[in-house]
Amino acid sequence: MMYGQICVKCLCLCAVLTAACSAPGQAQELVANPQFETESGQTLPKSWSRWKPQWEQAACSVRGVAGGLLVESGGDPYAVGGVMQEIRGIQAGRAYRVSAVCELRGIEAPLRSVIVRLGWLKGGRPHHVAGLLVRGPVLEGATARFPDVLVAPEGVDAARLSLEVKWPGKGAVLWKQVSVQLTADPGPRKVKIGTVYLRPKQSTPQKNLKLWCEQIDAAGKLGLEIVCLGETITRVGTDATLQDVAEPIPGPATEVLGEAAQRNKIWVVAGLTERVGDVVYNTAVLLDRRGRVAGQYRKTHLPREEWKEGVRPGHEYPVFDTDFGRVAIQICYDWFFPEPAAVFALKGAEIILAPTWGNTLPDHDGMADGETTFRVRARDNGVYMVPSVYDGSSLVIDPMGRILASNAGREGIFWAEVDLNKRECLDWVGYWRSIGPRDRMPETYDSLADIRLNPEGR
Repeated sequence: MMYGQICVKCLCLCAVLTAACSAPGQAQELVANPQFETESGQTLPKSWSRWKPQWEQAACSVRGVAGGLLVESGGDPYAVGGVMQEIRGIQAGRAYRVSAVCELRGIEAPLRSVIVRLGWLKGGRPHHVAGLLVRGPVLEGATARFPDVLVAPEGVDAARLSLEVKWPGKGAVLWKQVSVQLTADPGPRKVKIGTVYLRPKQSTPQKNLKLWCEQIDAAGKLGLEIVCLGETITRVGTDATLQDVAEPIPGPATEVLGEAAQRNKIWVVAGLTERVGDVVYNTAVLLDRRGRVAGQYRKTHLPREEWKEGVRPGHEYPVFDTDFGRVAIQICYDWFFPEPAAVFALKGAEIILAPTWGNTLPDHDGMADGETTFRVRARDNGVYMVPSVYDGSSLVIDPMGRILASNAGREGIFWAEVDLNKRECLDWVGYWRSIGPRDRMPETYDSLADIRLNPEGR
């Protein structure tokens, strides 16, 4: 189910990439023998060479057949193998449409098992040892498609295209067509992301809402697309009790905040206290540019201060589509646990906004604190992390774990412009956001869901 969810999320991306790939006239096909035609008496399609592991006993069976190139397990569920071809005539700085189509036969985990990789070359040497994985698979029944646009880095003059099958179980893959063509550059997908540092004192819930709306107005003047406010914003810095501030969503607070979001045409994330009948949740809402509640997240991990008050945990990890990308929300104590951010990333979140009462303090006394933990969460999952806090610094952190914006003790709006289309590679691993989900081993993680483990609380 998890791999299916990841593959399905590519469907909306397919249409975007198809439009981006369109260019006037018919582009030249750079792949030789893109339909894997095989000459009589030959095993491999012409112009393609086989690659196999050093331990040949673990090699897949690879052969040309009617309709394409068939890669089978050969009886070993953990077999690996495929074919590759060097693409000449690559122009540095230009964009290339890369696409592939294959038929899946009994492949249980398509995301992990079926891979299209393009590695840029410079003078015959790899520009990056891992290359880039082509987006996909987009699943349509038994058909898997890989649609992408990649821009050749400066200095490269060729590329190596490889079609890879990894651990097919008892299944097989029939590669039917592949293509590399010059196309229009889709350009960056720039987004201005903001966070707030504000801690009201000796205030009231009504005054708090006014203060936070002023921050939304300030974010609007800066032209931000989205801004993250703090946790339980109607209660912080007041003498209000849980009963005083608990209200439905939508409700009075979202109406006030929504008016500010609407007049500034900005997306807003804000932490509130939600009441549903006799139940109370620590909830954060996502308001769209028209001030409507576009989504909400109920805090799943509760510290003693909350569960002792009677706050109930949430049980879901929703992600939300906006007009600039896909976002998710976590709240405070969630950052102590690696699982929420991992689930959000696997569901396609590009930005995780985090209303947080607790801290993002720097490391101290040799101990890693909140700032480092948020950076690690971003790096673990290849996402932007955007906490708004009351202690430490409100931050915008990029997928490599770099701090792009920090209030550093000041009050107000702090923001960074990012490019959600950017694919920055780790030194030897590659672009982690695409590689990490494929190399996960969820079938080995059963014990994470067993609450009976560690029965003595050690």
